[in-house]
Amino acid sequence: MGSVALAEELLLLAYDNESGRATGSTIGLDLGMAAAVLVDLALAGRIAYVGGTLAATNSTPTGEPIADAVLARLAADSPHTPASWLQRLRHGLRDRVLSDLCARNIICDVDETMADGFNHLHRYPTIDPSVEADVRERLSRALIGDDQPDERTAALATLIGAVRMEPTLGLSGPDAAAAHAQLEKISDHAGFTGTVSMEESSIRPSVALVVAVLVKAIQTALGTARA
Repeated sequence: MGSVALAEELLLLAYDNESGRATGSTIGLDLGMAAAVLVDLALAGRIAYVGGTLAATNSTPTGEPIADAVLARLAADSPHTPASWLQRLRHGLRDRVLSDLCARNIICDVDETMADGFNHLHRYPTIDPSVEADVRERLSRALIGDDQPDERTAALATLIGAVRMEPTLGLSGPDAAAAHAQLEKISDHAGFTGTVSMEESSIRPSVALVVAVLVKAIQTALGTARA
């Protein structure tokens, strides 16, 4: 697995570097991050979509604590649909990812909880902007280039499109709409969605299938499924 997990990349894109506050849909980000952990496990050859459910096919730890905790749950639990796993995993996941990024000094936790102790407020401004800069550079190349991006970048672009995170790329109006169309094009060409068969895609069919069913589950949950 990469040094920065897909869920971490989504979170970094969604949080403003200076204010340390999240932008966009809360549930969209949480569903996207849950899907991202599962996609990373598929990329690592640990899970697969079988018979309408997501199941662990190799319970060997990846070395990434958050992903390994999820893998252990899949290995120990009975099979569940992609939609069910997204709902099971999204609760509390953001706090774990934030804590991990703080421990690695990529962001910091600014506690602004009120003196009465009832109104809890935390901000997470960026300490090391290089990590997010690398993510944005990969996405920029994918959006403006002619070549199909690698598996991880194609999966990230697909998740961003699924949860409608285009504004986190600094785009709005027609530019955001154009970016969304390009993200969907990347997804289609990767075999995640659209008419390109998984056999014709440059993405491993096992990975493409996991991404495809997770994207469908996200879009159904958010009410943004493509016609």
